[in-house]
Amino acid sequence: MSDGVPKHPYHLVDPSPWPALGAVAAFILAFGAALAMHPDLLGKEVEIMVKVVNWWIVAPGFLLVLAVMYWWWSDVIVESRKYHTAVVQLGLRYGMILFIASEVLFFAAFFWAFFDASIYHSSPEMPGRMEADGGMWPPKGIHVIAPFDLPFMNTLILLLSGTTVTWAHHAILEGNKRDAVRGLLATVILGACFTGIQLFEYAHAPFGFSDNIYTSTFFMATGFHGFHVFVGTTFLLICLFRAMKGQFTPKQHFGFEAAAWYWHFVDVVWLFLFICVYWWGAGNAPIAHH
Repeated sequence: MSDGVPKHPYHLVDPSPWPALGAVAAFILAFGAALAMHPDLLGKEVEIMVKVVNWWIVAPGFLLVLAVMYWWWSDVIVESRKYHTAVVQLGLRYGMILFIASEVLFFAAFFWAFFDASIYHSSPEMPGRMEADGGMWPPKGIHVIAPFDLPFMNTLILLLSGTTVTWAHHAILEGNKRDAVRGLLATVILGACFTGIQLFEYAHAPFGFSDNIYTSTFFMATGFHGFHVFVGTTFLLICLFRAMKGQFTPKQHFGFEAAAWYWHFVDVVWLFLFICVYWWGAGNAPIAHH
């Protein structure tokens, strides 16, 4: 490299503080969430303070995660304009595929917990569980959210957003900047609508997070999906700004491609959540009326 001419098509990144800082941010966020769910984790003295701030205890870790995302993505965007050759893009695609595969396993754990609790709720080998949920699913006394109310509306919104992000993708492949911007703008708006509706649903939910195994698995599965929608919407919003600046070309647009793959993954997970958790998981429990 002494003459300034690249000798290979690979990209050797410069030393960066973001991986280490990102790990610290993730730890702070996870630890804060653990304290919010179990205020007595560090003793009675800490429990009193945790109960005062409640879920706001996750704010420092959450903000630090967002900051790392901004700084790290900014560096990657700058690098993409100079160093992301065809070989580098291929490696990035493999990396994104493996990341989405890890996300599939992440959600599989929550589905496993939900199905284990719902299918074996009256197992004679688990008398403690029968006492906890009354030998029925959903547990006795639970009023569930109507699946074909707000959840069904959110299903339609996410399915529509999948078509608009595909529209944007085809526009980029055709070099059509105007339609790419339109498609991305529509997708971002739909993603924000989904998040707003889910927050409204949570605010009016007829049960709390720690009421029983049904409510805990419900909020963990749907809540983590909601967080993924927020991340995906942010991802696509950045892609929208880049598309407006003309940074995507038919041969150089992996940043958008990764965001589109992630968004389609979020779509598919929600379909499983709607069918398994909202619809099938509701059983014959009474519907909550607002």
